[in-house]
Amino acid sequence: MTRLVLACLAALVAFATAGFAQEKTVTVAPRAAERRVDVLVDGKPFTSYAWPERLAKPVLYPIRTARGTFVTRGFPLDPRPGERVDHPHQVGFWFNHGDVNGVDFWNNSEALEPEERAKMGTIRHDEVVAAASGSPGRLVTRASWVMPGGGTALAERTTWIFRGGADWRSIERRTVLTASDGKVTFRDNKEGALGLRVARALEEPSDKPEVFTDASGKPTTVAALDNAGVNGVYTSSEGITGARVWGTRARWMALSGKVGDEDVVLLVLDHPKNPGHPTHWHARGYGLFAANPLGAKVFSDGKEELNYAIEKGGSATFRYLLVVLPGPFSKERAEKAYAEFAR
Repeated sequence: MTRLVLACLAALVAFATAGFAQEKTVTVAPRAAERRVDVLVDGKPFTSYAWPERLAKPVLYPIRTARGTFVTRGFPLDPRPGERVDHPHQVGFWFNHGDVNGVDFWNNSEALEPEERAKMGTIRHDEVVAAASGSPGRLVTRASWVMPGGGTALAERTTWIFRGGADWRSIERRTVLTASDGKVTFRDNKEGALGLRVARALEEPSDKPEVFTDASGKPTTVAALDNAGVNGVYTSSEGITGARVWGTRARWMALSGKVGDEDVVLLVLDHPKNPGHPTHWHARGYGLFAANPLGAKVFSDGKEELNYAIEKGGSATFRYLLVVLPGPFSKERAEKAYAEFAR
């Protein structure tokens, strides 16, 4: 057998060992005129890689369970009744950072005044390099991290691997960032980096409004809403649960809850070769589920600081796995998935 065939067989065995058997065919369908690439599992919509003009970065949006239930928030692209309308820059599933050579890529959105947006960074989708259907489905994309004034800080090449079975779905993201035009420093900042904004039901119940301040000091009020049907619970690989997971380090993080009549588990795995591993988790009860490998100071009360740099011509690789599972949450299954992903 060829090395490629052996590698594919090994990957299938690994997923079966971790409890993700019976892989289905994944269709990866570019629709350039509509600025998206649709991903279907066994003919059923799963997600889309999208770069609408109104967003400042490409995202995966929306993301569904195997039964078709939305696990991502609709706002601002497709608002749904009863959901939050704060933080309009938190859309779907994305990767960026709040301070790249002094420029904020995280908070950029159409809600800002034009003079504010002019100071922000934008991730511009450049090209679908390759798209292949199969088991798994694969997509390779190229993007540019564009600074105010039009210069490029980073060249991004991301490989997406999509898998799915009868009751589960997964997305692996492998992003290589290259500093082609000069040294790039990801200054220590809590606004980052791999983000997922979840549906209202997967938030943690909250009975009071809260104010969250971004790295530049700009406050955002998160209102208190009706908690009917809101039941999300975070669980980390270190055994920490609920709101206490914020800022802690962990190899993986799960968010579990019931969306309508469906028990759902969102499991995000941090690869051991990633910078900053095990990552800090910028996971909030209001629905932001983020892994931040590039911020340490705010999460450690100033005891740690990381200003991660890529020298000119150098690259850094970030690799994560998101698995959408049926509930209830199982630590054993999460550990098996992590062991296979890490291997």
